[in-house]
Amino acid sequence: MDNIKNDVMKERDLKKTATRQAVFRILFKILVYGFLIVMAIIVLFPFYWMINSSLKELEEYRRSVPTFWPEVIHFENYTKAFNQASLGKLFVNTVIVGVISTILSLVITVLSAFAFARLEFKGKNILFAGLLATMMIPGELFTITNYGTVTRFGWMNTYTVLIVPFLVSVFYIYLLRQNFLQIPNELYLAAKVDGTSDLKYLWKVMIPLSLPTLISITILKMMGAWNSYIWPRLVANDAAHRLITNGLRNAFTDTSGDVDYPVQMAAVAIVSFPLFLVFVFLRKYIMKGVSRSGIKG
Repeated sequence: MDNIKNDVMKERDLKKTATRQAVFRILFKILVYGFLIVMAIIVLFPFYWMINSSLKELEEYRRSVPTFWPEVIHFENYTKAFNQASLGKLFVNTVIVGVISTILSLVITVLSAFAFARLEFKGKNILFAGLLATMMIPGELFTITNYGTVTRFGWMNTYTVLIVPFLVSVFYIYLLRQNFLQIPNELYLAAKVDGTSDLKYLWKVMIPLSLPTLISITILKMMGAWNSYIWPRLVANDAAHRLITNGLRNAFTDTSGDVDYPVQMAAVAIVSFPLFLVFVFLRKYIMKGVSRSGIKG
């Protein structure tokens, strides 16, 4: 009888333990998903408010008590924003600068990363350490020195001044070098035995194997060109070379200083839409490329 009672008590204790664990798991999931929902609302609310504001008229926008949905939807704000800010010209300028700077930056990044990963030359480690050390210098210092340089070269208000100064990215070189180091060196030695040149080996072997990282660099570089604000405004803010971010700055301010905020919000929504598409459809390539580049040092 005692054994039966003990077995019953053990079974009862096991059921209680299992019940407590199940309740704990449920509460844990509720807390986790609740936290994620709250954070998602915090992150998405500015985008919602941007769309909400872009569909209002100016009088409704300026009310002391804001409305969380427009009383009358004004889709014409988007047409007005596109025409008033000349977004077509701004898009063209930004695409020209973004595509050219991305292509040239990729060439420089690939060749530099290959040299630091596979080639042997005197002072390689010291030179690479020096490049990494420049990442600790604030970007504002580069802006000041670059401004003096491009002024002496006479590059102001040209596409050249928007493209050339930032073609080299130490971070991208480091990222791709780490990826190249994960490729077995035996492949390189075997290719050299077969008489394969360095450039052919780079093109046929290393670039295909490092494609996710190259895609990540391409996306990040294009996004950087799209979001660039301070440097273009400083050196090329004329109508012929103005980029998308600077074009939105004063396009909706009249002579009295009043700003048509709903139309400005519509323009911001139009400009943000391509970046939204990039994030939705290409985010896995960014994460995959970055995650594959930090394994081997």
